[in-house]
Amino acid sequence: MNPEVDAYLIDGCGRCSLVGTPECKVNTWREHLTLLRNIALECGLTEERKWGMPCYTFQQKNVFLLAAFKAYCSISFFKGALLKDELKLLTAPGENSQAVRQFRFTDVQDVIAQKDQIKAFIFEALELEKSGAKIDFSAKQEPEFPDELYQLFDQNPKLKEAFEALTPGRKRGYAIHFSQPKQAKTRISRIEKCIPK
Repeated sequence: MNPEVDAYLIDGCGRCSLVGTPECKVNTWREHLTLLRNIALECGLTEERKWGMPCYTFQQKNVFLLAAFKAYCSISFFKGALLKDELKLLTAPGENSQAVRQFRFTDVQDVIAQKDQIKAFIFEALELEKSGAKIDFSAKQEPEFPDELYQLFDQNPKLKEAFEALTPGRKRGYAIHFSQPKQAKTRISRIEKCIPK
Protein backbone atom coordinates (compact mmCIF):
# COMPACT_ATOMS: atom_id res chain seq x y z
CA MET A 1 0.00 0.00 0.00
CA ASN A 2 1.37 3.31 -1.09
CA PRO A 3 0.92 6.17 1.43
CA GLU A 4 0.38 8.58 -1.47
CA VAL A 5 -2.77 6.64 -2.35
CA ASP A 6 -3.87 6.90 1.28
CA ALA A 7 -3.53 10.68 0.88
CA TYR A 8 -5.58 10.53 -2.34
CA LEU A 9 -8.41 8.78 -0.51
CA ILE A 10 -8.38 11.51 2.16
CA ASP A 11 -7.78 14.70 0.16
CA GLY A 12 -8.49 13.84 -3.48
CA CYS A 13 -6.34 14.06 -6.58
CA GLY A 14 -5.39 17.73 -6.26
CA ARG A 15 -6.19 18.47 -9.89
CA CYS A 16 -8.97 20.94 -9.09
CA SER A 17 -9.80 23.55 -6.48
CA LEU A 18 -12.04 21.09 -4.58
CA VAL A 19 -9.06 19.17 -3.18
CA GLY A 20 -9.39 18.57 0.54
CA THR A 21 -12.98 19.88 0.65
CA PRO A 22 -16.21 17.95 1.27
CA GLU A 23 -17.17 18.64 -2.39
CA CYS A 24 -14.19 16.67 -3.72
CA LYS A 25 -15.45 13.81 -5.91
CA VAL A 26 -13.23 11.33 -4.08
CA ASN A 27 -15.41 11.88 -1.00
CA THR A 28 -18.48 10.73 -2.93
CA TRP A 29 -16.80 7.50 -4.01
CA ARG A 30 -14.34 6.82 -1.16
CA GLU A 31 -15.92 3.50 -0.12
CA HIS A 32 -16.07 2.29 -3.73
CA LEU A 33 -12.47 3.36 -4.41
CA THR A 34 -11.23 1.67 -1.22
CA LEU A 35 -12.86 -1.60 -2.27
CA LEU A 36 -11.41 -1.29 -5.78
CA ARG A 37 -8.00 -0.54 -4.29
CA ASN A 38 -8.15 -3.67 -2.14
CA ILE A 39 -9.08 -5.77 -5.17
CA ALA A 40 -6.20 -4.24 -7.13
CA LEU A 41 -3.73 -4.96 -4.34
CA GLU A 42 -4.87 -8.60 -4.22
CA CYS A 43 -3.74 -8.91 -7.84
CA GLY A 44 -0.08 -8.23 -7.06
CA LEU A 45 0.48 -5.02 -9.00
CA THR A 46 2.61 -2.10 -7.86
CA GLU A 47 0.56 0.76 -6.44
CA GLU A 48 1.70 4.25 -7.41
CA ARG A 49 0.17 7.68 -7.71
CA LYS A 50 0.28 9.25 -11.15
CA TRP A 51 -1.65 12.25 -12.47
CA GLY A 52 -2.86 12.59 -8.88
CA MET A 53 -4.70 9.24 -8.97
CA PRO A 54 -3.96 5.67 -7.89
CA CYS A 55 -2.16 3.93 -10.75
CA TYR A 56 -1.37 0.21 -10.83
CA THR A 57 1.69 -0.88 -12.74
CA PHE A 58 3.58 -3.99 -13.78
CA GLN A 59 7.33 -3.64 -14.32
CA GLN A 60 6.90 0.14 -14.50
CA LYS A 61 4.21 -0.09 -17.19
CA ASN A 62 0.79 1.41 -16.48
CA VAL A 63 -2.02 -1.14 -16.37
CA PHE A 64 -4.94 0.84 -14.93
CA LEU A 65 -6.02 3.86 -12.87
CA LEU A 66 -8.69 4.34 -10.24
CA ALA A 67 -10.57 7.60 -10.67
CA ALA A 68 -13.48 9.55 -9.21
CA PHE A 69 -15.85 11.49 -11.43
CA LYS A 70 -19.03 13.40 -10.70
CA ALA A 71 -21.44 10.61 -11.72
CA TYR A 72 -19.30 7.52 -11.08
CA CYS A 73 -15.93 6.12 -10.11
CA SER A 74 -14.00 3.78 -12.35
CA ILE A 75 -11.13 1.51 -13.15
CA SER A 76 -9.60 2.84 -16.36
CA PHE A 77 -7.61 0.20 -18.26
CA PHE A 78 -4.91 1.75 -20.44
CA LYS A 79 -5.21 -1.04 -23.05
CA GLY A 80 -8.89 -1.67 -22.39
CA ALA A 81 -9.75 -1.83 -26.09
CA LEU A 82 -7.83 -5.14 -26.20
CA LEU A 83 -9.75 -6.71 -23.31
CA LYS A 84 -12.38 -9.35 -24.01
CA ASP A 85 -15.64 -7.83 -22.87
CA GLU A 86 -18.42 -10.21 -23.82
CA LEU A 87 -20.74 -8.81 -21.14
CA LYS A 88 -20.20 -5.21 -22.38
CA LEU A 89 -19.14 -3.94 -18.96
CA LEU A 90 -16.45 -1.60 -20.25
CA THR A 91 -17.07 1.87 -21.64
CA ALA A 92 -14.95 4.17 -23.76
CA PRO A 93 -14.54 7.40 -21.77
CA GLY A 94 -15.31 9.51 -24.84
CA GLU A 95 -16.26 9.20 -28.48
CA ASN A 96 -12.65 9.72 -29.54
CA SER A 97 -11.11 7.23 -27.11
CA GLN A 98 -8.95 4.68 -28.85
CA ALA A 99 -7.35 2.58 -26.12
CA VAL A 100 -8.74 3.30 -22.66
CA ARG A 101 -11.84 1.51 -21.41
CA GLN A 102 -13.51 2.16 -18.08
CA PHE A 103 -15.32 -0.19 -15.73
CA ARG A 104 -17.71 2.27 -14.05
CA PHE A 105 -19.39 2.00 -10.66
CA THR A 106 -22.11 3.94 -8.88
CA ASP A 107 -23.08 1.39 -6.22
CA VAL A 108 -20.84 -0.27 -3.63
CA GLN A 109 -22.83 -3.46 -4.00
CA ASP A 110 -21.90 -3.60 -7.69
CA VAL A 111 -18.21 -3.50 -6.76
CA ILE A 112 -18.74 -6.35 -4.28
CA ALA A 113 -20.92 -8.40 -6.66
CA GLN A 114 -18.54 -7.96 -9.62
CA LYS A 115 -15.29 -8.60 -7.75
CA ASP A 116 -14.54 -11.75 -9.78
CA GLN A 117 -15.17 -9.92 -13.08
CA ILE A 118 -13.01 -6.99 -11.95
CA LYS A 119 -10.17 -9.39 -11.12
CA ALA A 120 -10.62 -11.17 -14.44
CA PHE A 121 -10.18 -7.86 -16.29
CA ILE A 122 -7.15 -6.96 -14.16
CA PHE A 123 -5.46 -10.32 -14.79
CA GLU A 124 -6.24 -10.11 -18.51
CA ALA A 125 -4.80 -6.58 -18.61
CA LEU A 126 -1.73 -7.85 -16.77
CA GLU A 127 -1.27 -10.65 -19.32
CA LEU A 128 -1.57 -8.12 -22.16
CA GLU A 129 1.21 -6.10 -20.52
CA LYS A 130 3.39 -9.18 -20.07
CA SER A 131 2.88 -10.15 -23.71
CA GLY A 132 3.89 -6.69 -24.93
CA ALA A 133 0.57 -6.22 -26.74
CA LYS A 134 0.13 -2.82 -28.36
CA ILE A 135 -2.89 -0.80 -29.43
CA ASP A 136 -2.97 -0.21 -33.18
CA PHE A 137 -3.50 3.52 -33.32
CA SER A 138 -3.07 3.57 -37.10
CA ALA A 139 -6.52 2.01 -37.47
CA LYS A 140 -8.05 5.35 -36.50
CA GLN A 141 -8.23 7.80 -39.36
CA GLU A 142 -5.93 10.77 -39.39
CA PRO A 143 -7.42 13.74 -37.56
CA GLU A 144 -8.76 16.63 -39.57
CA PHE A 145 -7.42 20.00 -38.58
CA PRO A 146 -9.53 23.13 -39.02
CA ASP A 147 -8.62 25.55 -41.81
CA GLU A 148 -8.01 28.23 -39.18
CA LEU A 149 -5.01 26.26 -37.90
CA TYR A 150 -3.46 26.11 -41.38
CA GLN A 151 -4.03 29.85 -41.78
CA LEU A 152 -2.15 30.48 -38.53
CA PHE A 153 0.63 28.15 -39.74
CA ASP A 154 1.00 30.31 -42.87
CA GLN A 155 1.30 33.44 -40.70
CA ASN A 156 3.62 31.83 -38.16
CA PRO A 157 6.05 29.16 -39.46
CA LYS A 158 7.48 28.65 -35.95
CA LEU A 159 4.03 27.66 -34.73
CA LYS A 160 3.81 25.08 -37.53
CA GLU A 161 7.28 23.76 -36.65
CA ALA A 162 6.38 23.47 -32.95
CA PHE A 163 3.08 21.75 -33.79
CA GLU A 164 4.76 19.27 -36.12
CA ALA A 165 7.18 18.34 -33.29
CA LEU A 166 4.28 17.16 -31.10
CA THR A 167 3.50 13.47 -30.69
CA PRO A 168 0.71 12.06 -32.89
CA GLY A 169 -1.53 11.66 -29.85
CA ARG A 170 -1.03 15.27 -28.77
CA LYS A 171 -1.76 16.51 -32.32
CA ARG A 172 -4.90 14.38 -32.39
CA GLY A 173 -6.03 15.82 -29.06
CA TYR A 174 -5.55 19.35 -30.34
CA ALA A 175 -7.36 18.49 -33.59
CA ILE A 176 -10.37 17.33 -31.62
CA HIS A 177 -10.26 20.35 -29.31
CA PHE A 178 -9.84 22.87 -32.13
CA SER A 179 -12.49 21.34 -34.41
CA GLN A 180 -15.36 21.10 -31.91
CA PRO A 181 -16.70 24.67 -32.11
CA LYS A 182 -19.09 25.48 -34.93
CA GLN A 183 -18.00 29.10 -35.30
CA ALA A 184 -14.67 30.05 -36.84
CA LYS A 185 -14.02 32.77 -34.26
CA THR A 186 -14.34 30.21 -31.45
CA ARG A 187 -11.98 27.81 -33.24
CA ILE A 188 -9.44 30.64 -33.67
CA SER A 189 -9.81 31.61 -30.02
CA ARG A 190 -9.13 28.02 -28.91
CA ILE A 191 -6.08 27.77 -31.12
CA GLU A 192 -4.69 31.10 -29.92
CA LYS A 193 -5.16 30.09 -26.26
CA CYS A 194 -3.12 26.93 -26.89
CA ILE A 195 -0.24 28.58 -28.77
CA PRO A 196 1.85 29.17 -25.60
CA LYS A 197 1.65 25.45 -24.85
